[in-house]
Amino acid sequence: MSTAADAPPALREPRLVPLHALAAGIDFGRYFRWRHERDGDPFLVRFPGFGSVVFTGTPEGARELFRAPAELLQPPLPNPIEPMVGPASLILSRGTKHRQDRALLAPAFHRSRISAYGNVIRTAARAELAGERTGAAWRPGTRIDARAAARAITLRVILAAVFGIEESRRRDEYTTATTEFLNSFGGALFLVPALRRNLYGLSGWQRFTAARDRFDELIDGEIRRRRAHGDNGTDILGLLLDTRYDDGSPITECDLREQLRTLLVAGHETTATALVWALYRLHRDPETLARLRAELDTAGPDPDPLDLVKLPNLDAVCQETLRLHPPVPIVLRRLTGDFELRGIRLRAGDTMGVALPLLHADPAVWPEPRRFRPERFLERRYGPFEFAPYGGGHRRCVGATLADYELRIVLATIIGTVRLRLSPRFARGRMPLTVPHNIATGPHAAITFDVLEP
Repeated sequence: MSTAADAPPALREPRLVPLHALAAGIDFGRYFRWRHERDGDPFLVRFPGFGSVVFTGTPEGARELFRAPAELLQPPLPNPIEPMVGPASLILSRGTKHRQDRALLAPAFHRSRISAYGNVIRTAARAELAGERTGAAWRPGTRIDARAAARAITLRVILAAVFGIEESRRRDEYTTATTEFLNSFGGALFLVPALRRNLYGLSGWQRFTAARDRFDELIDGEIRRRRAHGDNGTDILGLLLDTRYDDGSPITECDLREQLRTLLVAGHETTATALVWALYRLHRDPETLARLRAELDTAGPDPDPLDLVKLPNLDAVCQETLRLHPPVPIVLRRLTGDFELRGIRLRAGDTMGVALPLLHADPAVWPEPRRFRPERFLERRYGPFEFAPYGGGHRRCVGATLADYELRIVLATIIGTVRLRLSPRFARGRMPLTVPHNIATGPHAAITFDVLEP
């Protein structure tokens, strides 16, 4: 919402806004639980530099927001991730342009195409286990940084899917540029727009924009190479180069660059974060880990990747991980007209959102909501207004199917190949805090594992 004066009178306006923003930045889930317990549903949150949001965390509220007429909804701008993905990104585009761009991208993520990536995904996981990235295989006695490993696997997959890159030199070039780009956009730039300015060549913002420029140079070079050779290929870039809008026009250079940048960044960081949490949760729950291992054993020594994604326990573990740790924990929509959310009247320009940590912990839907209990997904099916790790409505994540395939195949490959143990720091005690990193939230520290004897 635009100003405090515009806030609906039934909602409490938070005081000490910077402290609230700091609390949310330190631990999104805990902050939302505290606000919900204190103020009920919905409640108002102010983000410095981005305005106010009316949040709901109930299935009823999610139903109202996700079913709101598409013409009433658009992503809020300014947006914390806009510097990373760009205003033309499918995540941020609006109205007719969003519908056109989604229609352009959707065929690339159809289930029939995604199923062809199964072997690519498993090969990426096996390459990491063999030590292709570090030169050190996952052998007994080795300590593994799960975040670095997960990012390497998922980035290799998305590079193959988007650009068809398999050659190690080019993959290393993209990996370096992508990693620098992601690491340059830390929590401070994400949460505090006032820091996004130049300062004698020394600011974090300038380091970020320089990394973005280097990243874009690689993408532009790939586009030019494809167009010069006239062989667009069968990967996602090739599909976008061959596809036309309804009026026959191709996607513009700027829009293509920002869509590709979005796919590379969002297409690997969110899945990598979910993979880290899945490994962490499993190794804090020996019984669930044993059940999953037994299920993988029944699949045989070298199962088809597409058979893996059908395993019920594996599926339940992945869904429970996404319930407890949605990589993007809030869904935001800005209104272009009047709307009512949970009895609160909102006007054009107001912003409303779904807090997934609350939605996924509603005790009326999820008994023992803070417990890692994958079998709940074997006992019943959950509706799109109860479980929404990829958002919902007409703006649900277009890459959700690829993310689901990738998480299941990589997790199965790791668990079925090596025996791990959480390092002592993480094996006991409190769970790591979830904090904003760049386009996703994740554990505040790199979670490490020790490789054991088979």
